[in-house]
Amino acid sequence: MVAILFETVTGLWVTLFPFHPVVQWSLLIHTVAGVLTLLPLAWYCGVHWHEYRRYALSNIVVLGYVALVGLAVCSLTGVGLTVQGVFGVRTSALWRKVHLVSTGVMVAGLLPHMVLVAMKAFATEAAPAARAYVLRTIGGTGVAIALVWGVHASQPGMPYQNEFPKDYSYLYGTNRPFAPSLAKTDTGRAFDGRSLAGSHSCGTVGCHEQILQEWQPSAHRYAAMDTVFQGIQQVMAKQNGPESTRYCGGCHDPISLFSGTKNIFSTNLTALQGYQEGVSCLSCHAIRETDIQGNANYTVTQPREYLWQWETNGVARLARDFLIRSYPSEHGRLAKRSFKKPEYCAACHKQFIDAEVNRVGWVQLQNQYDNWAASHWNHKGDAKKTVECRECHMPLVDSRDPASGDSLDYNRTSGDHKHRSHRFLAANTVMPVALKDQLPGWKEQFDLTEQWLQGRLQIPEISEKWAAGPIVKVAVAAPPSVDPGEPIPLRVIMASNKVGHDFPTGPLDIIQSWIDITVRDAKDRVVWTSGKRDAKNFLQQGTFLFKAEPVDQNGNLIDRHNLWEMVGVRYRRALFPGYSDTVQFSVPCSGALGTNSAPGAMAPGAGEALRIDPPPAIAPSEPGEYRIDVALQYRKIDQFLLNFLFGESTSLTSPVTEIARASTVVKVNGPKPKAGVSGTVPQPGRSL
Repeated sequence: MVAILFETVTGLWVTLFPFHPVVQWSLLIHTVAGVLTLLPLAWYCGVHWHEYRRYALSNIVVLGYVALVGLAVCSLTGVGLTVQGVFGVRTSALWRKVHLVSTGVMVAGLLPHMVLVAMKAFATEAAPAARAYVLRTIGGTGVAIALVWGVHASQPGMPYQNEFPKDYSYLYGTNRPFAPSLAKTDTGRAFDGRSLAGSHSCGTVGCHEQILQEWQPSAHRYAAMDTVFQGIQQVMAKQNGPESTRYCGGCHDPISLFSGTKNIFSTNLTALQGYQEGVSCLSCHAIRETDIQGNANYTVTQPREYLWQWETNGVARLARDFLIRSYPSEHGRLAKRSFKKPEYCAACHKQFIDAEVNRVGWVQLQNQYDNWAASHWNHKGDAKKTVECRECHMPLVDSRDPASGDSLDYNRTSGDHKHRSHRFLAANTVMPVALKDQLPGWKEQFDLTEQWLQGRLQIPEISEKWAAGPIVKVAVAAPPSVDPGEPIPLRVIMASNKVGHDFPTGPLDIIQSWIDITVRDAKDRVVWTSGKRDAKNFLQQGTFLFKAEPVDQNGNLIDRHNLWEMVGVRYRRALFPGYSDTVQFSVPCSGALGTNSAPGAMAPGAGEALRIDPPPAIAPSEPGEYRIDVALQYRKIDQFLLNFLFGESTSLTSPVTEIARASTVVKVNGPKPKAGVSGTVPQPGRSL
């Protein structure tokens, strides 16, 4: 009876009391006690039933049968849940509910049954023995519960140090310790860095192993170890003060930000956990509130830990996994409906600077959220027509993960065996290569990113509402023929086809997307180019570029991503979703090799124009043709910034991805007939 009473008390304790280490110990000891007493309890119940099976169905007997049925179901489901907790990846919610309900049935039958039995026993000469039995039961249960508290006192869990360093600089006031970032904790205090780290522990024993593998080479994972971010952060700290780097920390390095590492006296602006994990599992899943203002305007809550939460091996890990599976309420709080909203992404994927950073005033920077919200992809209130951030950047993949399935989406079910990819595919092909020694699966991430940029990845769930083909379409228009010596008027049209925000997007002061043109004659000789890279990876002067050129308050170009000095933009060109842009070129047709003289932005710090020896010119009297190939190219980081951060001798360069291409052929007419000689003159046209 002590075992039944202890199991009942601890079981209800786990159900009714808030998440706490002592409750977790109760669950563990509850399980162990249940396993140890299962056979003795079954034997006792069998003997008890055998003694009373011929009794008339009095109140006591009926209640005894009710309690027996409840105990049997409770025991069977308990065994099932224990097996699932030890050997599975999750426990059945239905079984947990039946286990709880059957406990209630058992208590409803057993309590009045025992009261009636005790009243009858106390009314006879057996009263002293009955009284002793009751006291032994209560006393034994009390000792067992005291044991739970004693074990908890000796092993209370990891003690977090939620304090800022003693020398922490409150540059913007004690009420805004993380400024100029808008990120904040729900307590206003620091969080021990360990409480938001430990992402690798999420992938043990087949739990979120697949999601962990996707996250490991992702931009969220390397957000803090990004070598360009690290270099710029160090420059920012030297020029604008270490506290200013908190502006970057909310999105790139939240663990370091919230643990107080980005401090005036700190030589290392990134904590060890922050550097290794960037936007970790918990730093993202612990967010409880976001705001579309941007600049990491979100509130994070410190997750309450399970016992041995960060263990990845041995008995401690098995106990941790068992607790999470058998007591999933706290773990379940990490999955929230708010993740589905684009507004959740806006907290980081929208950026501005103001006087706290540039000492002058407010300037809008990258803004993917507002781009999307104002675009044709957003049909507010109609999920079947809207294409959201997660549908593109976190497409559904076949899943063996316990988190698979979702009945809250209009097009999904709880048993669809899919989860949203945590690769967060976007446009960075630099860091997977630069950090390949630290990123498991970097090559696959790189290849998928290139396919993503080229529009070759298929996403079945949105195929009916998302465009097909490249992310940006390219077409060329030119006359079908020209006379010798006449320039070829060339028009290049680019249309944003399937991008959910501006193309390109992100920090446009360092991103480059440009038009690459090659003109060849009938003998396949290159006679004119634009948008080529030289041996040092700089673009030809005059190359047409999609990018931005921010300036400081003295009008100087911001070319080192020194946004803390930015006050405005002197040039910006990008494609809004669904819109097109056109650029015109004049290609010489004399046969002499040339480089473009079309209007366009030149890369900051660009080198000399590409020069190659000209082939023999096509004589004006010689008919022929020109083949014109046009490609839209993209690279994440311009070479000037890489050289500034890592030296001109660096081997680091940004891979170039061809987004789309188009071609046309322009014929060169033969000599015109002399006066008085009949003939026809070809009429101009155009080719798309």
